[in-house]
Order: sequence, then C-alpha cells, then structure tokens
Amino acid sequence: MASVGLLASQARADEARATCTATLSGRRVVVRPEARAFVSPELDRLVRLGMAGKLEVQLTLLRKRAVWFDARMDSTQVTQVLAFTRTGYLLDGRPLSEGVATLELERVAWMLDAPPEPGERFVVQVEVRLRVVTAASLGRVATWLTQGASVGTEPEDRSALTGTLLRSVAEDLARGASASCDVLRSP
Repeated sequence: MASVGLLASQARADEARATCTATLSGRRVVVRPEARAFVSPELDRLVRLGMAGKLEVQLTLLRKRAVWFDARMDSTQVTQVLAFTRTGYLLDGRPLSEGVATLELERVAWMLDAPPEPGERFVVQVEVRLRVVTAASLGRVATWLTQGASVGTEPEDRSALTGTLLRSVAEDLARGASASCDVLRSP
C-alpha cells in the first residue's frame, strides 16, 4: 500500500502546474505567474537539440460576484520563448540560473477604471501552455524525412488522418496547466 502512495506522489510531482500571486494597490493589480514542472524529459531533449519552446500565458482578471457569474474585468495574453544555449536555458533571452523546474513568467499589471469598493474581491485565472513542436513543423519534418516535397512547402494532398495524427503527436509534446489566485490587497 505504501508503494502506491509513493508512486502517486511521484506522478503528481511530474505534473505541470501553474501558480500565481496577485496584489491590489490602489487601482493597480499586479500578477506574478509561474509555471512549474513544465519541461518534461522529452521536451528538455528537444529544446537542448535547438528547438525553441513557446510559452503561451493567458491571464484574466475577474471581479467576484456572490449571486451571479464573475465579471471579466481585463485579459492579457503573453508569449515567451524558452531556448537553450551553451550557457544554459533562456526565457525571452533572460538566463535561468535556477534551471527550468520553476519558470517565473512575465509579470502583468492592470489598472482598474475606478477604485475598488472596500468589500470587493478579485481573482486572476492563469492558463499556461508550453509547445515545442507544432503539427506544421512535424509535417515539414515528415516531408523532409520521406524525401517528398521540398522543405517549406505543404503538400496539398495531406490526408485528414495524417493531419489528425500530426496534431495528436504535437499535443503529446505540449504541456499545459491552469490555476487561479485571489487578489490580495497590499497593506
């Protein structure tokens, strides 16, 4: 029984997770998102071979409402590039001296239209997706490997099954996670 719990905790440790912290100061909301355990061994190998990873971060600010759906206040999408050089990993050209276990993503700030009411609550939703390979890039590699059409051209007669298979392989090489965090008022 103990080994089952140990395996479950190891599997959870390998899962990609998104986290964030958000603070409200006056009318300004600042969010600091993080991506944890996003670089799996397969993605690590691909990035070390020279392929760049694209981190897509979607942040949404919501005002909490007790009786109705939360109100969407603002939304931002940020794209960052994860690359590997002789000196190590880079995130948008910034060296990651601590490695890729926890990626501190670009900070986002919003300005509310009006000062919030004393009891008003806000929450931030974060969605992070890391893609190293796309279906289109897999298709170009497959064409090149089979000595089909020249590199950079898309075959017109690619079957729907082939396209679905390429998208499936690309999705298997992508990692994603979402999270939400309450906006805390600064003292």
